Amino acid sequence: MSAQPLAATVAWVTPEIQELTAITVPAGTTIGEAIALSGIAVAYELDLSNISVGVFGERRRLDAPVRDGDRIELHRPLRADPKEARRQRAQASPPRRSARWRQA
Repeated sequence: MSAQPLAATVAWVTPEIQELTAITVPAGTTIGEAIALSGIAVAYELDLSNISVGVFGERRRLDAPVRDGDRIELHRPLRADPKEARRQRAQASPPRRSARWRQA
């Protein structure tokens, strides 16, 4: 008895591109192999060593097995450190006071 093939989706999203590729892979396929089979890494010239990978928003390793129905997401690198970006936004605009504070 052979295992049923698994259906998965590989997603690469940027502000300009929304690429979702549905694939069918044999049981035992790793996430890295599924990404290679989808062709997205080659089509967009992605270096997987600089990109984190997740399934439904949770980070996964490339050697993790694919499960039926997985949405494999390629996460692009951050443009800025989130803490530093928040700090800069806070310095650029003073905090707003609610109407309740102005009544006093």
